[in-house]
Amino acid sequence: MLNDEIRNDFPFFKDNDLIYLDNAATTQKPQMVIDRLTNDYVNNSFNVHRSNYMAAQKTTDAYENVRHAVAKFIGAQNDKSIVFTNSTTDGINLVANGYFINQIQAGDEIVVAISEHHSNLLPWQRIAKQKQAHLRYIEITTDGRLNINQAAEVINDSTKLVAVAAVSNVLGTLNPIEQLTTLAHQHHAQILIDAAQWAPEMPIDVSELKPDWLVFSGHKMLAPTGVGVLYGKPDLLEQILPPAVGGEMVLSVDREHFTQQQIPIRLEAGTPNVMGVLGLGAAIEYLNSVGMQNVQEHCQMLGQKIYNRLSKLDDVTVYGSTIRDTGIVTFNINGIHAHDVASALDLRGIAVRAGYHCAEPLIKALHTNSTVRASTYFYNTENEIDRFIEAINLTKEFFNSYGH
Repeated sequence: MLNDEIRNDFPFFKDNDLIYLDNAATTQKPQMVIDRLTNDYVNNSFNVHRSNYMAAQKTTDAYENVRHAVAKFIGAQNDKSIVFTNSTTDGINLVANGYFINQIQAGDEIVVAISEHHSNLLPWQRIAKQKQAHLRYIEITTDGRLNINQAAEVINDSTKLVAVAAVSNVLGTLNPIEQLTTLAHQHHAQILIDAAQWAPEMPIDVSELKPDWLVFSGHKMLAPTGVGVLYGKPDLLEQILPPAVGGEMVLSVDREHFTQQQIPIRLEAGTPNVMGVLGLGAAIEYLNSVGMQNVQEHCQMLGQKIYNRLSKLDDVTVYGSTIRDTGIVTFNINGIHAHDVASALDLRGIAVRAGYHCAEPLIKALHTNSTVRASTYFYNTENEIDRFIEAINLTKEFFNSYGH
């Protein structure tokens, strides 16, 4: 169990009474990351991989050290497996438009989960239409978990890709990615794992899991916005046709042709988000100091507490498993629109998310039109959860008193 004093590392909480329960969207930043960014903007504001003077080389070295830190953070054996992107969405689209657009043929099948975030659905919908391929879905069980038995029927020898989130951004469920990876590889298909909600809360070891592709974002794990990571097996990264070409990704250029750099540099055309990458390095350093196992246990504890308390309330529907894997809990107050609930909570100083959560097919599969999502992180406290539940009760009383 993490000590509540860890909040002192986050300046946002020092003079702010907001109970922040929208961490699945983005996280607050510790002072360590803010200080590192300030220092880098002052002392390391140089381009990377280009200049020969020592100051710029120092920034290049720091940039590449983050690549090594990311590889170690997720258990990758080769730094060349790590490509810096703008976001999870950017990483998925890089794989879709740079690799699978040239691999998928008419009649092939792409398998996704019904619970996917739109970022891990729309690129595959588009490719399926362009290539006259088939998009097939893994459904959820009544307790909100992926139906692994049905998945074993859906994934077959026509499957070329299984694209699935490790953790649902709506249900907070840890999906059976080990079994899905095994199923995909048994049928000679590849698997892409959206780790946007996984990387911030749990340890990852790609050397053990052996996914073909894995993507995540920095801003959901204490880093700045605008930086993400694509992990790919080096032999697959070699086959990506870079969607962007230009500065830095070339070795030589003549009037008619150009020669590309090796991976991963050839997939990072133009000036990269140097400061974002350096901030990601600081965030990983901070998370390592806290310990990802500690982060996981604390978030799981808070998620279970929210679920247990909400489940005891009349006229509240909580979605997903009774056993919580993460700090994400999604619910509705019967008869009150999710947006109204979120607005009422906001008036009481509590920030939650309401709507489709960029997962409209899942929301429809849950037979509702929107939900409220409370998502915790390791700096949230049990006292905040108590105040959140109290605010839910007051919200119910307010709307009921007006016959809503």
